[in-house]
Amino acid sequence: MKTEMTLGQFFPGESVLHRMDPRVKILLSIAYIVAIFLCHYVLTYALMALFTLFLILISGIPFRTILRSLRPIVLILIITSIINLLMTGGEGEPLFAWKFIHIYEEGLWRAGFMAVRVILLVVSATLLLTYTTSPIALTDAIESLLTPLKWLHVPVHEFAMMMSIALRFIPTLTEETGRIMNAQKSRGSSLSTGGLITRVKALIPVIVPLFISAFQRAMDLATAMECRCYRGGKGRTRLRAYHLHFSDYFMPCLFAALIVAIVLGNKYLPDLVGWGYSL
Repeated sequence: MKTEMTLGQFFPGESVLHRMDPRVKILLSIAYIVAIFLCHYVLTYALMALFTLFLILISGIPFRTILRSLRPIVLILIITSIINLLMTGGEGEPLFAWKFIHIYEEGLWRAGFMAVRVILLVVSATLLLTYTTSPIALTDAIESLLTPLKWLHVPVHEFAMMMSIALRFIPTLTEETGRIMNAQKSRGSSLSTGGLITRVKALIPVIVPLFISAFQRAMDLATAMECRCYRGGKGRTRLRAYHLHFSDYFMPCLFAALIVAIVLGNKYLPDLVGWGYSL
C-alpha cells in the first residue's frame, strides 16, 4: 500500500515547476530562503505566504498532500513557538504572568513569525523542490553547480551521489520504520505509554532492526552498483542534457521582483499603513 508522500519522494507531473531546469530550481530555492529571512513584518510575511501558495498551485501538487507532509514538523513548530514565547521580553505589562513565566505581546508575535518561517522554509525550499525534481535530475543539477570545485580536487560526483541516495532513502526508511513499529505493536509492545525513559527504552526494539535494515539496503545497493560497473564520475555520460527554457528565465525574474518587493515593503509599508510588528 502506498503511504502518504514524505520528504525526498518525487511527485511526477507536467507543471511549470516540473519542466524547469533543476539547476535553476536549486538556485531559486536558495533565493527563496534568503527572501524568507528578509521578512520582518506581517505584511511581508503575508506576501511570502501568497507567493508560496502561488508556487503550490502552479506545481500541480494537491494542497492536501502538502499539509500531510507538514505533520513531521509539528513537534518542531510547537517547541520553537514555546521557546520564543517564553524567552522574548517586552517593554509593557505582560499579557500573562505566573511565577517565572511572563508572556508579552512581543513574544506572541515572534512565536507566530518563527512558526510561519519554518512552515514556509519546509514547503517552498524542501517539499516543492524534492516533489517536482526526480532524484537523478537533482543529482545531475548538484554536480553541475559544484563543477568548479573539481579544480580543488573535491569529489563532486561522489558528493552529489551521496545526497541523491540520502534523499531517495528517506521515504524508504520512513516506511520501514512504520512496518517495524506495527510489528512490535502486534507483539504487545507499548511505544506510546509510560514516562520518557520508558518510551526511550521501548524504541530500542525499533531502532536496532531499523539500523540493520539500513545497512543491509546499503550493502545491496553497493553490490548492485558494482554489478553495473559503476566506477564513479570518471568517463560518465548523461542520457539527458539540460537546456534553459522560457520558464527558467521568467521564474528568476519573478523571484527577483519578490525580493525587491520584500525589501521595499520592510522599509515603507509600516509607515504607510501605520502598524506592523518587526521581527
